[in-house]
Amino acid sequence: MITREEIANVLDQPVYDGDGNKIGDAKHVFFDDMTGRPEWVSVKTGMLGSSESFVPVRDAALVQDHLEVPYGKDQVKGAPTVDVDAGGHLSESEEHRLYDYYGINFDSVLSEAERTDDGRWAAGPGTAGTVGAAGLAGTGQAGTAGGTTGREDAWDRADMTDESAMTRSEEQMHIGVERRESGRARLRKYVVTEEVQQTVPVTHEEVRVVREPITDANRDEALAGPEISEAEHEVTLHAERPVVETETVPVERVRMTMEEHTENETVRGQVRKERIEAETELIEEDDMRRDRE
Repeated sequence: MITREEIANVLDQPVYDGDGNKIGDAKHVFFDDMTGRPEWVSVKTGMLGSSESFVPVRDAALVQDHLEVPYGKDQVKGAPTVDVDAGGHLSESEEHRLYDYYGINFDSVLSEAERTDDGRWAAGPGTAGTVGAAGLAGTGQAGTAGGTTGREDAWDRADMTDESAMTRSEEQMHIGVERRESGRARLRKYVVTEEVQQTVPVTHEEVRVVREPITDANRDEALAGPEISEAEHEVTLHAERPVVETETVPVERVRMTMEEHTENETVRGQVRKERIEAETELIEEDDMRRDRE
């Protein structure tokens, strides 16, 4: 059996059966109002915790970071559905039905409470009243026989002995980053045609008439041939012209690299916070006088 001091280590923790199968997560702990001991734990089961089953904790044990119960996973998931009233209580009939389902003798549960000489149940820790005082642990509300149980919610972790204290909670915003695809970059090679202009020197031949006087050196050549005649002399002229041809040569290597740049981005969100205020109600003097009378 778990103790009251171990409740904080049970809430929201996994619940396993004796074979090591996870049943679900513990959500609420219910106390017996007569003995003040933990009696039931509700376990969230099913897809996304859509169902809630009650399991007795009289034979349960807290093992490291989880609660272990001596009942099979299927048995717990098949437990009867019971209703919890607005005050967080199980009725006597609902509790009796659960004990019968788990094979626990209800009379043996009652015999664990201390009887007084007049046959009344002695009030357990934090309870007061007649037979079967019931209610939230420590409230002392009166009820029917059978020791119905009260609930301590996971959000109410105030000191059991200090009912004037309460816990203030608030949400905190935790911001992380995720890496996702923001775009794609690629290298693409294509061909374009450009006009290129370049000046090159070219040469050509031109005819120029050169007249030389008759001298002793060329007289013999000048007198060769007929004295008076017609004649033609032809020469071939040459000229250079540009000849264009292309050659493919490598000029550079192109590649892509990636660089990371860090910048600051402001993230805004909303968080909820609890506020606690003290309210004081003054008693009028006339009311006090009437109370004395």
